[in-house]
Amino acid sequence: MYPSINQLKVHTLPVTSDNWLSFLERAVSERPLFQKEGTTMHIGQVLARFIGIPLDEDEYYNQLFEYVHKHGLILLSDESLDKTIDNAHFQSIQRVININKEQNLSINRFVAFLDGEKLLISSDNTLVHRKIREAAIEMIDMFARTEQDGLKSPQLRRVLVDVIKWSFNHLKTPFQKAEPEIRMPGFIWYGNFKKSHQYFLYFLMKTGCDIVSFTPEGNDAFSLADPKNEKSFVHAFSEKKTPEPFPAERRKRTATVAYRASREIETILNHEGSGLYKPWQLRDYAPAVITLKTTYDELFLLAREKAMIRPNFEVKDRTVKIPAIFSKVYGVSRNRREYWDRLHAMIGQENTQLIKNFPFSSGANSDFRFHYRNALGTDGLLSPEKMTGTNYWKYNHLPTGLQKGLGIAIRNLCASPKLKPQLQENEEELRVYLFTQAMQVPESILKMLQKFDYSQEVPKLILYNNELNGTLTRADAALLLLMNQFGVDLVIYNPPGHNDIENYIEDGTFDAHWLEDVVFEQEFKEPSIIKKVIFQGILKNLRGD
Repeated sequence: MYPSINQLKVHTLPVTSDNWLSFLERAVSERPLFQKEGTTMHIGQVLARFIGIPLDEDEYYNQLFEYVHKHGLILLSDESLDKTIDNAHFQSIQRVININKEQNLSINRFVAFLDGEKLLISSDNTLVHRKIREAAIEMIDMFARTEQDGLKSPQLRRVLVDVIKWSFNHLKTPFQKAEPEIRMPGFIWYGNFKKSHQYFLYFLMKTGCDIVSFTPEGNDAFSLADPKNEKSFVHAFSEKKTPEPFPAERRKRTATVAYRASREIETILNHEGSGLYKPWQLRDYAPAVITLKTTYDELFLLAREKAMIRPNFEVKDRTVKIPAIFSKVYGVSRNRREYWDRLHAMIGQENTQLIKNFPFSSGANSDFRFHYRNALGTDGLLSPEKMTGTNYWKYNHLPTGLQKGLGIAIRNLCASPKLKPQLQENEEELRVYLFTQAMQVPESILKMLQKFDYSQEVPKLILYNNELNGTLTRADAALLLLMNQFGVDLVIYNPPGHNDIENYIEDGTFDAHWLEDVVFEQEFKEPSIIKKVIFQGILKNLRGD
């Protein structure tokens, strides 16, 4: 069609959040930067990235629906991509990879072999046909520069298989009839992504297609293709949320002006790091513990403080760092009244459990080795997503945010075990043991965790071990370590000053506070009724009840 034109050059248009859609709807020849110069045609391309999600979610999802169903953008997402592949294509990919292992192919020869094996889609338009092959060269070149070991990387086959199968499943028809002077295919990427998706989008970008990405969770599908934000327009919304399924129809709810204004004020007041948090604002955040190192006197002062008042509390990047206490008190104060007053004040605080009988964990003897290995992610650590929803995951009834928090705490617990290994127990066996015990959290403790609003009062487990009511076990110690990872305050009282958690937990994991006297068979002294009434009254006044 263009006898004198044999080269297609693509330029990114200077789009904004207001004009990108109008540029998208124009014919390519009517856009800025379009030009025919000698044997080259220059075209303008729309590249826009929308990160996060605005206050009016209904309008956001209605617009996404219209971009596909009214404006004709082709939807691409992890859920929508067809994952089937022609077996002949799979075998051809393997042949090219084997040739590369033997001959150390250059980038151009590598792509030539892909083309020779008919692994690159074609177009009726010679300019587009050539551009597809140029884009493949640029994609393979970026892989070689970006990935460790370049074209020898074990990731190469996975990326090639994915990009080629998605090309044939989704791009073949749009590219066959593409006319670069009239319209190139337009795509919308939605939601989360994996490495192969990023290379696929880079390939699309280099062909000259229009691409708009929407990633509500705050990540960026083009972070690999355009890490410095030089090649595309980027707009960040005020909030970040887990993406909902792509809308199958328009939503009927519409936010009022007052509602939008209210949400905007909330966002200003309650953004990360503001120090002002509405109830349960952080429920979907990932908890991370900062174990405080305190003196004996500081222990009781900090125990009364809300998490957000404590040193080093921080909310950042969807993670909340919770300063928590992990201490053991050996012996008894000479001033017995002060000793019991402090202990009673601690157990009288909101969302606190006193444990006087051992073991307090039921423990588990099942073999979870298979479940543990299946739950590992590509980084070698446990994947919360893989754990939740399995038949051994007993926490499906809990709120989704709490399940996520438990999954992250379990991952951190096993990633850096603080439990002492038993004789001849290797590191994987130790991690499997912790993983197994983490699936047996008692219901009473789960209820305690459900009341934990991460920025507010910190839950507490107070253990009083006078060795008259059983023995603390290794399973108990594993559960304590899990609660520590979740940010729960832990205080162990041992009046005779004997070892209990020391038999199982590594030194330095908790603070040790030695008091003046050691007392054997010291019965727990219950607080008086008068003291209970007074303390409960103080709590009610503090809460405004």
